[in-house]
Amino acid sequence: MAEATPAALPPPPRGLRHWPIWLGVGLCMALARLPWPLQRGLGAMVGWLALHLSRSRREAARTNLALCLPELGHAQREALLRANFRDVGIGLFEFARAWWGSATPMRRTARIEGLDILQGLQAKGRGVLLVSGHFMTLELCGRLLCDHVPLAGMYRRYRSPVMEWAVMRGRLRYACAMFGNGDTRAAIRHLKRGGVLWYAPDQDMRGKDTVFAPFFGIPAATITATHQFARLAGCAVVPFFHRREGADYILRIGEPLAPFPTEDVIADTTLVNAAIEAMVREAPSQYLWLHRRFKRQPDGVSRYP
Repeated sequence: MAEATPAALPPPPRGLRHWPIWLGVGLCMALARLPWPLQRGLGAMVGWLALHLSRSRREAARTNLALCLPELGHAQREALLRANFRDVGIGLFEFARAWWGSATPMRRTARIEGLDILQGLQAKGRGVLLVSGHFMTLELCGRLLCDHVPLAGMYRRYRSPVMEWAVMRGRLRYACAMFGNGDTRAAIRHLKRGGVLWYAPDQDMRGKDTVFAPFFGIPAATITATHQFARLAGCAVVPFFHRREGADYILRIGEPLAPFPTEDVIADTTLVNAAIEAMVREAPSQYLWLHRRFKRQPDGVSRYP
């Protein structure tokens, strides 16, 4: 399928103060066009460096693994920690390739399971909220799914206007629309019209409506937007899992969560967290363990040193 025609964007930011960021973006765009085997090798090196240089993120990931996967021995968790940073490094190149490079090598090996579920909901004119987690493959696999269905996404806006413009330009090559985290009404209209929207509610979004719901058996401050979207838009909430398996990319669309929504926002949020937890257990090294998921706790005591 041909790439989507980019939607209208405002002019790119100008001015001398933006040039350092523009140089960085230009370098990332150049790296996005390197051969994929070279990108994977460079990504593994970047991950190794991050593991050894970023103490705070390393310790956050180590704590998360100990909290969420206590059944693993210390040596197993340390091996998973190293694999996770390696996949984070490779994932950075996957993000860059999704935004500014070619997905042709990935299209050759991509497999999509459950596409008929999504297409069946679309045929009925029902909006679909695709719920996923923050896996390093999320952007590239979102682009691969756009080859088959018009897909919009929600994202957190960048502080840098240069990064905001460059990433938005890249995403609109394949996504039919992008909604910032403050564009809730526009996202609901998209769902009401039968659109498909990708959303990841598995991070602690301070300042948003949250409840404490279990994630790996631990209370996690979780945004309630999934419940609210389903209640206000009448959309189906469908798990969307994706992972890299060797040279292959596996995308899986699950059955709609049911019953959903209910009158119990905590029960609904718990169901969503359980779906994402199941995804993580399938590909633990590709999940973003670097995020301090359990920093806020009901007793006010952080889980992190």
